[in-house]
Amino acid sequence: FRTMVHNADKMPGGTITVAKDDRVTSIGRLLRRWKLDEIPSLWNVLKGEMSLVGPRPEQEYFVQQYKQDISYYEFRHSVRPGITGWAQIRHGYAEGSDQTRTKLEHDFYYLKNASLWLDFVILASTIVIVIKGSGAR
Repeated sequence: FRTMVHNADKMPGGTITVAKDDRVTSIGRLLRRWKLDEIPSLWNVLKGEMSLVGPRPEQEYFVQQYKQDISYYEFRHSVRPGITGWAQIRHGYAEGSDQTRTKLEHDFYYLKNASLWLDFVILASTIVIVIKGSGAR
């Protein structure tokens, strides 16, 4: 489910997706709006590489940068990444280190309070977000 133009991920220095990103194709906008671009991630859940709920994976370039810039960033990797998470339903996308710090606080909240009930709340909230088609970039 390719949503961006060819080689968009090969740009030097990594790239953060922003609102109305020119690299997203017209079909990609529809796939992203309804979160259909996440369907292939379900295969990773079945293989045990991801969970339905947990901190969202980040591009390796940004992981290395945030590990240097943000204290304790690597602790978000103590659990498997998820298709959706507390940070996604509470904050959405992050543009830069400051917003990533805020999302990290949400990830830590999830790690500290992880439970079946919290996972249910996150999944239910995600379904509402998908139905509304909100938060897509």
